[in-house]
Amino acid sequence: MMEPMRQGELNQTGDREPPTPFGNSGGTALGEERSAPLFAANEAEDLRSKWEKIQTNFVDEPRNAVKEADALVDTAIKRLSETFAGERGKLEHEWDRRDNVSTEDLRQAFRHYRAFFDRLLSV
Repeated sequence: MMEPMRQGELNQTGDREPPTPFGNSGGTALGEERSAPLFAANEAEDLRSKWEKIQTNFVDEPRNAVKEADALVDTAIKRLSETFAGERGKLEHEWDRRDNVSTEDLRQAFRHYRAFFDRLLSV
């Protein structure tokens, strides 16, 4: 059983805050990174608009509506995959500079990976 942290102690990733189920509290930059939307606002709105149109068409053409829903879900999944691949590339760039990386840089990269991982699991 792990002992609770005392105020001012560093946790495993060097954070001074007491741990929460997701690491830092939601008010930190890391917490904001975790809650960042998966799609840009205009992109999410476009996907919702397409979904509503498909849903409206279900009554008259259910088979076609299901086919279109499948295609829209496929589009959303591909977009998420592209987004996460891009984010992973940025993370890798943070620390993959050969031997020219400080421990602090690695700690920050690790925190970003943790936030990224939590976002992946929230999908």
